[in-house]
Amino acid sequence: MDFDDAYANMAHIPDAQSFIAKWPERAAEFRANWPQKQLDIAYGDDPRQRFDLFLPDEVAKGLAVFIHGGYWRAFAKDDWSHLAAGILAHGFAVALPSYRLAPQVPLDEICRDAAAAVTLAAAHVDGPIHLAGHSAGGHLATRLISGEPLLAAPLVKRIVAVTSISGVHDLRPLLHTKLNDLLAITNDIAAKESPALLMPTASVVAGEIGVNVWGGAEERPEFRRQTDLLALSWGGLGVPVRVMHEKGRHHFDVIDGLIASDDDLVSAVLGQGASTCFLRTCRACWKLTWIAAE
Repeated sequence: MDFDDAYANMAHIPDAQSFIAKWPERAAEFRANWPQKQLDIAYGDDPRQRFDLFLPDEVAKGLAVFIHGGYWRAFAKDDWSHLAAGILAHGFAVALPSYRLAPQVPLDEICRDAAAAVTLAAAHVDGPIHLAGHSAGGHLATRLISGEPLLAAPLVKRIVAVTSISGVHDLRPLLHTKLNDLLAITNDIAAKESPALLMPTASVVAGEIGVNVWGGAEERPEFRRQTDLLALSWGGLGVPVRVMHEKGRHHFDVIDGLIASDDDLVSAVLGQGASTCFLRTCRACWKLTWIAAE
């Protein structure tokens, strides 16, 4: 198997560079026009340990956090601000963090940056928390609810939904890529930081946190496999996981649904869908909402 080709998105998406070029432009336009915002909130000493917080017009119903992708080596919060639009329209605040990148720090430290960003963002906004991430960000979002605890127990209790969009849930295949010359993932890091290999937190097992794995039907086969893998792994432990392979979407445009308030991806991030029940004690509703596979 050619692992480098299997995980190469740029080479298999027509006019891929045009997507990358427009992200920061759309994000800058959104930041300039959205009035209720707090930019560059520091959660650490490094210049990349910052997040932006966008607030709705009314008192926020809760907090959504979107963690960006880029193979843990590229991009920053400023490239994705426009993706807050759909969630903001539902009255939730949205935090978008940057984090330190490889090779500055190893991947396990990047996971801890994500945890620190979510922790501080949660201190700014009351109510339920919805985590989402794309690609490497999908890995980080699901890592926050699995394995060695990275978030304090009271904070985990506030999380009601986690959505991994085209996430990488098993890091072991990346050991065989040239990308790993930069990422420096070891067997030990892969074992400790791969959500598909880890036990989900007790709140996930108890059905108190709804889990989505969402990808594009036009993704590379390895990314479709990575999407299904988390559902199969955690599903085998009794965790209800909703799986979606969205028709016509590939790795670079699957996140566009976050822009529109009426998109199914926004509904998934906010724990909506078959049921709009947000009660953490309503486990029957969660099962109805989240057990759905295509």
